[in-house]
This record gives sequence, structure tokens and C-alpha cells, in this order.
Amino acid sequence: MVATPIKTENRLTIQTADIAEDTTTIRSLDWDRDRFDIEFGLQNGTTYNSYIICGDKVALIDTSHAKFRQLYLDTLTGLIDPKTIDYLVISHTEPDHSGLVKDILELAPQATVVGSKVAINFLEDFIHQPFERILVKSGESLDLGKGHILEFVSAPNLHWPDTILTYDKGTETLFTCDVFGMHYCSDLLYDEHLDEIAPDYHFYYECLMGPNARSVLSAMKRMDKLGTISTVANGHGPLLRYNLHELVERYRTWSEEQSKADKSVAVFYVSDYGYSDRLSQAIAKGITKTGVAVEMVDLKSADTQDVNEIVSRSAGLVIGMPPLEGHHNKETTSNIGTIIAAAKNKQYIGMFESYGGNDEPIDPLLTKFREAGLSKGFNSIRVKDTPSETIYQLCEEAGVDLGQTLTQDRKVKQRKSLDSDLDKAIGRISGGLYILTANKGELNGAMLASWVTQASFEPPGFTVAVAKDRAIESLMQVGDSFVLNILEEGKYQPLMKHFLKRFPPGADRFEGIDVQTANNGSPILVDALAYLECEVISRMECSDHWIVYSKVTNGRVSNPDGLTAIHHRKVGNYY
Repeated sequence: MVATPIKTENRLTIQTADIAEDTTTIRSLDWDRDRFDIEFGLQNGTTYNSYIICGDKVALIDTSHAKFRQLYLDTLTGLIDPKTIDYLVISHTEPDHSGLVKDILELAPQATVVGSKVAINFLEDFIHQPFERILVKSGESLDLGKGHILEFVSAPNLHWPDTILTYDKGTETLFTCDVFGMHYCSDLLYDEHLDEIAPDYHFYYECLMGPNARSVLSAMKRMDKLGTISTVANGHGPLLRYNLHELVERYRTWSEEQSKADKSVAVFYVSDYGYSDRLSQAIAKGITKTGVAVEMVDLKSADTQDVNEIVSRSAGLVIGMPPLEGHHNKETTSNIGTIIAAAKNKQYIGMFESYGGNDEPIDPLLTKFREAGLSKGFNSIRVKDTPSETIYQLCEEAGVDLGQTLTQDRKVKQRKSLDSDLDKAIGRISGGLYILTANKGELNGAMLASWVTQASFEPPGFTVAVAKDRAIESLMQVGDSFVLNILEEGKYQPLMKHFLKRFPPGADRFEGIDVQTANNGSPILVDALAYLECEVISRMECSDHWIVYSKVTNGRVSNPDGLTAIHHRKVGNYY
């Protein structure tokens, strides 16, 4: 195993290792990257994993991010002569895995590119040079010799429409690219410490795979037909070997739970155009937080019949603006027409700009949907500059708003079922009144809370229950900081009334409120009885809430004689 540093502002290293017979990984370790895809807040960097299989013929599976160009190419050429590469397998064409395809083909013009039909079409659009290709589908195989028979599994929408998985029967290794990955950078090659990687693994699933839960289950059904899988060679983070079964089955469990939703939203985007895919993922993440299922659909590659069926079974539609013209204009125009024709007047509609430089205008298209009787799911998101953290937060909150609208009837029914003695008994559990406040980069959030309890003496710590559909939940991941503001009996009404309001997506929660800034950067409410500065240590999932355990790093009481405000309930099925 070799780790080679490169002198740069951020730490970029390469790690190589043999992971199976005739199989080597080249892992590009990006130690300091703190943003990825839909502006996920990363605590532990990320990696870009590539693989070489040397049978009688040589296959290179995926490449790396362009920022690793020289370091990766030097490492590759030190391991093999590029002129010996017979096949370049493209799991999918997102730039972090295919950023060096053009460079590889310049070094290995004899190589045949292997990928799905959609992947090959996408690749043609951005490398602009002829290349040999093999289009593969589920069940098809490629014999490299020496027992290395590669079998391909179609896995569209995980998380791009062009994704394939590759299974080497000879080594029982499944190459999965984004699937079963995580943004976690470490010298450890494998998943040796489950507790350390579990939060990042779950967060990655929630952001990228959760909105495609039904596609995850479809892909896993195809995977079940493969032979024994001893290693999952993923595209990000440590490879799965020690806890492979546990981590793979978590995908199945999470996806089955997500797919039980009685309502779904179709989110239409245009892959590889502007920021359409990233913005759509942010909206989709917000929707899934409310327990509503999502179907992601690429306007560029989707079949019109599939689009018609998806629209017909959806309670809501979200559309990212396609380009006015271009190579795939025929496909996107046809699919937009199908959406309009299949839309129903009981559905909700939301639209967003892709910031691709040539977006179709929102208003004329929105008017057609409104004339067809669709209700507005959220205010149209107009992107006038490169999307910032604030824009991504706006998108996620818009998704949450749409999901909450769709689940409103269900929540009303829950609140009306007050006849149960159990509900009334649980309602006698009382709590204090608190306001959580958080700041992370450009983002901020706040939430009224009452399910708070001390959980440890040393270090001093407590737990708080945060509903999954709360906007602030995204700012309370492991390692994040926040402030717990403790409200005072007799003086809490103004603050409680303010933070109980339903804020529109992107609204400033602190407008008109006196605040100071804590050492950890989060807002302190001046009118609170006391405050605690906190760091999230761990999270436990409990159906519709997260139990967040945090240690306290600092605190102060403003009125030593004040008492904490108490919240009494009569029923246990609502706050």
C-alpha cells in the first residue's frame, strides 16, 4: 500500500492496494473537501476510487476527479502501461468518476469504452472525440480471461440515469461506483470500524439514494441474482468487506421503508445541464424528509411512456428548467409535453431554474400547469448566480414544504385520534421549552423544542428529539455545533410565538429577534433564560424523529432566579 502526497493548498494523496487476485485499486484521497454534490456538509473529506483488473485482457473501472489529473495519471502509468488497457468501464459519467476519461483515451486510444447506452451518449457530449464502445445491459458479460468474467447490472437513477454495476465472478467483487459509498476519507482501505463510518454512510444514502429508493430496490433485485459478493468496491470511501452484509442490507431496509409512502412526487431534471441535477437532489432530499416518496426522472433520457405513467401516479410534480435548445432538445421537449398532457388538477407543481445559461423560462410553462388546475407546491426557485449554500437550503426547504403539504391530511387524522388512553397517558410526559439555533457557513436555522433531557454528567450532555422534516435537522449532523436556548417561565411567549410561525423556504428565522453570536458561531437569543453551546456527538434514528446526543462546551444563565418554562400536553400524538 502506497500513499503519495502532493503539495497543494488542500491535501490530495493517492493510495494503491491489491484488493483481490489481479485486482488493484487507485484511491484518490481528498482529505479537506468540505462540500460535495448538493452542498452536503462533509466532516471527513471524500475519496474517488478507481480499479484495475489484469486478466488476459486489462480493464480499468472508472477514473478520478480532474483535480487529481497528474497524480492519478502518474500512479496509473506506474502500475500498468496504458497501451495494455483493453477496456475502460464507465460506471456512470458524473465528472468525479469520469473526469479523466479524455486523458485516459489519449494515453490508451486502443481501449474500448464499456457502459450503458445512456452513459455512452453522455460521454459523447463531453469528450468530443471518436472512441470504440460496447453498450451493455443487465445480464450481459465480458470475459477478461484468467477467470475474470465481468457481469453487468443496470442500476439507473443510482444516482444518475446511466449507472451500471460490474460484478467480477472470479473474485466475487462488485464494483458499484456511487452505490454503497460514503464521503469518508481515511487511510483505512476497508470498513473496519462500523461505528465510525455509519453516520456518513447513512447521510450519503439520505442525500443521494433515498430520493431514488424504488430504483435502489430494483437494482438490488438484480444484484440478488449474482453470485456471492465478498467485496463491494465502491466509488467513494472505504471498500466494504468486514461489514458488507450489514451495510448492504441497510440500503434495502431504508429503501423499503421509504417506498411504503402512500404518496410520491416526480422530480424532473436534466442531467449534465447547469446545476439541474444538484438542485433537484436538494429538493428531493427535502421531500423525502417528510415521508413522501420521490421518483427522479432525467428529461434527457427518460422514455415518454415511462414519464406518462410516473406523472399519473404522482401527487406532486417538480420540474427543473431544460435548455431552450441543444443536442437533446427533441427529447426534453417531448417529455415536457407528456408531463403537461398527463398532469391532473389535484396535483401540486413546483419549478426551479437550472442556471445552465439557456434555461427555458419558468412563467409560460408554469401558467400551463396552473391553467390545468394544478396547485402551487412552492414558489418558483429562480437562480441568478452559481448556486450557494443558501440556494441549496432554499431548495431543501421548498421540498420539505411540498412534502408537508402532501401529508397534511394524514397529520390532521393523527391529531384527531384522541380517544386512546395510551395517547392521553403519554401526553402527561412534560418537558421544558427551548429553541435550538444553528449556523453553518451561509446557513442558519432555528426550532422550538420540548423533548430535551440531560443524558450525561461527564462530559455534560443531553439529548433532543428532532423531527425528520425539520429544516434545522440538516444542520445537526455529527460534528455540527448549535446553541440550546432555554426559555424562561412567564417570559417565553414572544419567542415561542415567533418560532412557531411557518417560515417560507429560505426565510430568515431571526428577523426582528435580538441575538448575539456564540463562540461556535450560532445565534444566542438575548431574551432566553440561559444558553448552552453544543456539539453533536451521535444520532439515533427513531421512526419519525432523530434523537441527537450532544456534549455541552459552554453555557451561561442570564437570570439566576428564573425558572425554565414548562410545556404541558394532554395527548401524546402531537407536540
